[in-house]
Amino acid sequence: MKNFDFIRVAAAVPDIKVADTRHNTEEICRITSEAFDKKVSLVVFPELSITGCTCGALFTQTTLLAQAEEGIRQIVEHSRGKATAIVAGTPIRYQGSLYDCAVVIRNGNIKGIVPKIHIPAGQAFASGSCFMDGSPASGAFLDNGKDTVRECFGAEIRYAGQRCNMSPNMIFDFNDFSFAVEIGEDAYSPVSPSSFSVLSGATVIAHPAAENETVLRNARRRQRLCGISSETISGYISASAGYGESTQDMVFAGAASIYENGELIAENKLFQTGSSLLIADIDIEKLEITRQKVGNFGAYCPDGRSSASFRNIFCHIPLGVTSDTDFEEELMRHVEPHPFTPEREVEQICQEALEIQIAGLATRLSHIRCKTAVIGISGGLDSTLALLSTVLAFDRLGWSRDRIVGVTMPGYGTTSRTRNNASELMEALGITAREISITAACDQHFSDISHDPSVRDATYENAQARERTQILMDIANQTNGIVIGTGDLSELALGWATYNGDHMSMYGLNADIPKTMVREMVSHAADHSFKEVRHLLADIIDTPISPELLPASASDEIQQVTEDLVGPYELHDFFLYNILNFGFSPEKIFFLARKAFNGVYDDKTIKKWLKTFIRRFFSQQFKRSCMPDGPKVVSVSLSPRGDWQMPSDAHSDIFLDNLSR
Repeated sequence: MKNFDFIRVAAAVPDIKVADTRHNTEEICRITSEAFDKKVSLVVFPELSITGCTCGALFTQTTLLAQAEEGIRQIVEHSRGKATAIVAGTPIRYQGSLYDCAVVIRNGNIKGIVPKIHIPAGQAFASGSCFMDGSPASGAFLDNGKDTVRECFGAEIRYAGQRCNMSPNMIFDFNDFSFAVEIGEDAYSPVSPSSFSVLSGATVIAHPAAENETVLRNARRRQRLCGISSETISGYISASAGYGESTQDMVFAGAASIYENGELIAENKLFQTGSSLLIADIDIEKLEITRQKVGNFGAYCPDGRSSASFRNIFCHIPLGVTSDTDFEEELMRHVEPHPFTPEREVEQICQEALEIQIAGLATRLSHIRCKTAVIGISGGLDSTLALLSTVLAFDRLGWSRDRIVGVTMPGYGTTSRTRNNASELMEALGITAREISITAACDQHFSDISHDPSVRDATYENAQARERTQILMDIANQTNGIVIGTGDLSELALGWATYNGDHMSMYGLNADIPKTMVREMVSHAADHSFKEVRHLLADIIDTPISPELLPASASDEIQQVTEDLVGPYELHDFFLYNILNFGFSPEKIFFLARKAFNGVYDDKTIKKWLKTFIRRFFSQQFKRSCMPDGPKVVSVSLSPRGDWQMPSDAHSDIFLDNLSR
């Protein structure tokens, strides 16, 4: 059993009764048991969940505070033998002042108490006049300035029968992840406490809160928490007060949400009449790798604050207390099968990608003062996207479309379907169209090098690709133009290009567009910018992907289907995204692919094409080491001048061995 560096977390919203600590404690214990049964490593309850956040002046009553402490004692006892860490909110009186605190509990121990720092003024439910600012800088936890350690770490107090630390500057280290706590409005301060704690090693932030609901507040809350998670590159678990809180002057919706590096991965339904438990799995490895790519993530601490300000609380799992979670059996998060083009964002992604292509090409054309752009038009997806983007760039510059030279170059494997689509598309878009057959030139070339054209090997195929490239380059010289490259990111990753053939151009317009995204972008352009040729674009989208270098069938059908040879592009794009973005091991990528494509591809198929991807990715680096300029569009790039600097003779053995395990 492997956990693949995932942890299971939960945001719990209990059905509470205001000031009824016995009921609230029982409900927290019940939910904790449910979380433990579901292999949750960390469960976060709302702010002041032991008492309810709307107690008002009752927070000054000794009876309520004593019963709240007794409630924590019961939760501590209930947690014995359980590996689930609990964050529960309660009021605590210390040295004559009252603090709004979160108590961190695990396996019968209070690991630490975190006080709220920013106390809102003028909010009746929060009773700002009752609670004290919990910042060490306020002097609340200083021992007359005598003990510098205590200045950093706060106070050691006795609570619920245990001696424990009370400080906002604590990081709880639970073997495979570490987390910190920020309470309620602390998250909304100009520089939130989480900004400091993540720089000192926390990968997850627990956020117990008590926010009343108003119109549009949920959208604003989602925006803020998403922003914090993104800025801190952390997992973020927020649980806010809900059903049972007083509705005397306001209503609490029980908002619960879980984020991972700015992405909302789970969210509950608001205004539930009862308790709820929201569970999701956070990828700790993804967070750590993303921080690593940022560079010097832990080196920067604002306002001169350093990691020395924080105490790490090490909470190792004792013998007999298990926290093993079988993520193979059930992964409680969505794994996006098409990470470059997730359905909910595909329209925006396609539009922005087109804008980047247009801006990049328009700038390049203006800079070198060329007269034409020359494109090989095959009737396939890649050349179609390059043509559409070039047309839009010329329109943006106010240049006549007849300065775009489209060249279709039929050869041995060209079908009437692709040939007709290429010709009709060029005519409909009003560009200069040329047709130049490559068969005679290739016949002569095979004769010159003494190659038998009946031998359909790499020489047979690559000669055609290089002949086409030569024609485009010479026409560009002829017309004082540049050759627009049509090869895409997926082909570059696999090395599915002829070296110094379609591998080469003067500006690789599609070089950072994965194949699955090419299809979506052509579809988007058909629906928005090129409605007049929508029928042509629809047929191009439906045409099997092929270089058409081998002769067609007797019925003029494409015989050389790329995905039959190198594998489904949706799988390769999934592999590409996770390898380049996060550096996941092949074993983990296989695990994720099984989840993402469950019911689409079986294990044998996924493993086969993942091996193919790894083998080709390593062996074909030499083609990427000398690729032309081209605009970066998606989050990753294979440009040797930018994101990807890899030696051409690196070995893939350890990666293939990892997959074979």
